[in-house]
Amino acid sequence: MRSGGHSSCTAAELSAATELLQTILKEQDLAEGEARAVLSAALLAEVDPLEYCVHRFGLSPTLAMARAAQWAGLAYAEDVPALVVRDSAQPRRLDALAAVRTLRGRLYGRDVIFGAPTFTALLRLKQRAAEDDRFRRQFCVVPAAAIRRQLTRASESELTDLARQRLSRRWPHASAPVDLTFGRRLAFVLLLCGLLVAAAVGPHWLEMLFLPLLAPVLLGPSLLRLWAALAPAPPTPAPAPLAEEDLPIYSILLPLRDEAAMVPQLARSLRALDYPAEKLDIKFVVEATSLATRQRAEAELHDARFELVLVPDSLPSTKPKAMNFALPLVRGELLAIYDAEDIPDPGQLRLAAARFAERPDLDCLQAELVVDNAGENALTALFAGEYAGQFGLVLPLLARLGLPMPLGGTSNHFRVSALREVGGWDAFNVTEDADLGVRLARLRYRTGTIASRTGEEAPVTPDAFLRQRTRWMKGWMQTFIVHNSRPGKFLEDIGWRGFVAFQIYVGSLIVSAPLHTVFMASLLLGGLLPQPGWDVWDAVSVAMAAAGYSGGVALSFSGLSRLGERRLLGWQVLLPFYWMLHSVAAMRAVWELLTRPYFWAKTRHGRTRLARPARGTAGSAIAAEVEVGDVDLGNAAGDHVGHHSAGPGRHGPAQRAVTGVQVEPLER
Repeated sequence: MRSGGHSSCTAAELSAATELLQTILKEQDLAEGEARAVLSAALLAEVDPLEYCVHRFGLSPTLAMARAAQWAGLAYAEDVPALVVRDSAQPRRLDALAAVRTLRGRLYGRDVIFGAPTFTALLRLKQRAAEDDRFRRQFCVVPAAAIRRQLTRASESELTDLARQRLSRRWPHASAPVDLTFGRRLAFVLLLCGLLVAAAVGPHWLEMLFLPLLAPVLLGPSLLRLWAALAPAPPTPAPAPLAEEDLPIYSILLPLRDEAAMVPQLARSLRALDYPAEKLDIKFVVEATSLATRQRAEAELHDARFELVLVPDSLPSTKPKAMNFALPLVRGELLAIYDAEDIPDPGQLRLAAARFAERPDLDCLQAELVVDNAGENALTALFAGEYAGQFGLVLPLLARLGLPMPLGGTSNHFRVSALREVGGWDAFNVTEDADLGVRLARLRYRTGTIASRTGEEAPVTPDAFLRQRTRWMKGWMQTFIVHNSRPGKFLEDIGWRGFVAFQIYVGSLIVSAPLHTVFMASLLLGGLLPQPGWDVWDAVSVAMAAAGYSGGVALSFSGLSRLGERRLLGWQVLLPFYWMLHSVAAMRAVWELLTRPYFWAKTRHGRTRLARPARGTAGSAIAAEVEVGDVDLGNAAGDHVGHHSAGPGRHGPAQRAVTGVQVEPLER
């Protein structure tokens, strides 16, 4: 009998399995028939019965494993002593770390095996322990999380090194550490200053030279916004829901730094997800220096869905580095990223899993981000309009056209194999989401949008907005420089359509607001000065300015109307002032790009005074989307040593072989 599968078993095996289940669930006082019904339910759901009992009956993993060890006649410990594997504890492949189920080592001069066996392996362990007293004294049962904690501690330096350099090793010429040289940063800043000078003098001096130069920069993004606003992508039919047994294990990474106040709300939001608890692998990824956040996260670990990953203090202190550190620890086939303030639709994971199953060619999905505190003030209303247009209209359009799609920093859903193949996140890019979206397109991975919403909190003060937007602007500049550092190779990778779309869209994220602000200021200043009379170039200047703002206003109006947020439409007339804030952020970003390119300005969450609503019911996700090894225990517990080997991906994932203690998986 195998957990997670269907096969025949002998009467003795069935009797032993029933007895083990009754031992684990002894409070339930299950009769033999009831225990077999639970066992059948777990096997039909393709879930290890141990995991099934933990999640369906509210047991702690430590209690369940302790009872199982007692039943098997084996020793039990809640953790693996650090002395067991200190200098040579790394698995041979770091990306296989989450699959490791046993650790071999020496403790006080004695050979020991610490294992986190599956239900099926426990049946074999009991029999072997009864037959081999030496093995019985050598083997100690521990929870699976204890194995992962010890391997993480022992592999800390290697994991940190991989977190910082995974991308540059895999794709050395598409990463910030390699391509974001000072010379390139300086050249970009000079080019941006030149465009601003052209915008300032264009309406008044050498119009025939400067206005044609500015036209594509100002009008290209505006036309894209108008297209998205006036021709929204039609929803596609919802995918067929997956049966419970077909749902894959879904990992969720929650990168947190100084977010203690947000942890309880975040945990409540994730508990509301409509997904089998035994198939969730949720990890709080907390910076080791964030002591208060760590304490709050530890308070949630009574729920077996949650696990804590502590990220060692090292440079750069960025979110992508933290996620890269945790990536080898994820157990799921699929992976989602959520931020501290996120409240996702309860049905989001089911919908994403169904879409991935329906579309094997898709590697990434972006959910729609919406602002929950939009009605707080003018700034949050304008922020909500921007999000409504970008995530509700522009990104679906880019996906429909098969163009590169810079991702949002949260509610991204990935196939784990694809994410590892492309090198994870750029640890040195402060908008790792945008960079990853472009890299996926360069390497010909498919990205789509899924119309399931995640609630976000907009900054409520100008200072908070500027801190966040400065980082975003700097990150977009980093992404623009890195991918354009070798334009010929970039064009070859992404094709001319993608190349042009990248320049227009990512370029517009950087230059649209400051250019329009300077251009409009120049026009207004010119209107106050004595003029000999209007000519055709004056009319062209006014038309360009009007077209630029009309694209932004139309996008915000269309996006908010689609969300039913008509109460916010009046605030959108303040868009020119909102873009002035963007311009200030852009100038601050230019300075930081030159002086401290990898500095991560932390966004403070939980500042809203408004109550944030839950995201509907379990079935509330909008059903629309737009395209764009097991070892036999008899050998494993003896002298044979193996390691889990993940299958190769399309491009061959970057795997770093490291020497160390011999580790192996038991049956999964």
